[in-house]
Amino acid sequence: MNLSILIPLLNEEESLKELYTWIISVMKSNNYSYEIIFIDDGSTDNSWSIIEELAAENPNVKGIRFMKNFGKSQALHAGFAKAEGDVIITMDADLQDSPEEIPGLFNMITTQNFDLVSGWKKKRYDSVVAKNLPSKLFNWAARKTSGVELNDFNCGLKAYKNVVVKNIEVSGEMHRYIPVLAKNAGFGKIGEKVVQHQARKYGETKFGMERFINGFLDLITIWFLSKFGKRPMHLFGALGSIMFIIGFLSAGFIGFMKLYKLYHDLPYDLVTNNPWFYISLTTMIIGTQLFLAGFLGEIILRTKNNEERYKVSKEIN
Repeated sequence: MNLSILIPLLNEEESLKELYTWIISVMKSNNYSYEIIFIDDGSTDNSWSIIEELAAENPNVKGIRFMKNFGKSQALHAGFAKAEGDVIITMDADLQDSPEEIPGLFNMITTQNFDLVSGWKKKRYDSVVAKNLPSKLFNWAARKTSGVELNDFNCGLKAYKNVVVKNIEVSGEMHRYIPVLAKNAGFGKIGEKVVQHQARKYGETKFGMERFINGFLDLITIWFLSKFGKRPMHLFGALGSIMFIIGFLSAGFIGFMKLYKLYHDLPYDLVTNNPWFYISLTTMIIGTQLFLAGFLGEIILRTKNNEERYKVSKEIN
């Protein structure tokens, strides 16, 4: 099978049939073998009923329905697990991603041997203040932190080799950083393609300004995981040891100075009257806590309890 097209969605009943017709037109004109997988992330409108109608009409249409809204990352994770195509295309269901871009993305994977190709919506039709400027800042920070040179990390239109999606773990809110996850998993050939951005035709965006705040927090998380995810003791243990040693030496110096003054009959204060004693004690306590945090992190990594990702209520195969 040439293509698996994954479409996560939430309350997009107005756009689904139009998007489906557009995709089918592209598939037929390029003679692709394909499957379309709709992942309904807990929609409360008629989205799932429309997916069932499309699946009854076309056996290449498949669907996954979550019991509630688990988020885009979980939807993509479920779609990646189900996808069977040689090339995986992800796109949003709101008609802002053009299916006409699929052949170009497909060719970059198959003929230029990219592991992953990310779309770049160079010209956008979003609000400059609400989306464009925060998006530019977010993408700049992501490039500097991750080392992945992409201009639009958050573009939903992406193409992957099948082997890539089978070897990355997308959880939490990490769908923004799939290229970084792919790089950390050893897939180094990551490309970018300028794609057309469509103005939203139906409904309203499901993402507000909070997605940028969450994005920056996730960026810190993924930076930490890429640097110290397998060895948290290297960070917490090192910091804890340094702080404990500094605190211990400081407390020892305070004690030594008191003994020195006692020995030479010099005036002295009680150790407990010296504020530096409490600073040294606090430093040792914090150092011990950091060391224990690293130690517990190592234990957790070795037990690796799998988190609950999502619950599927219905599925169309």
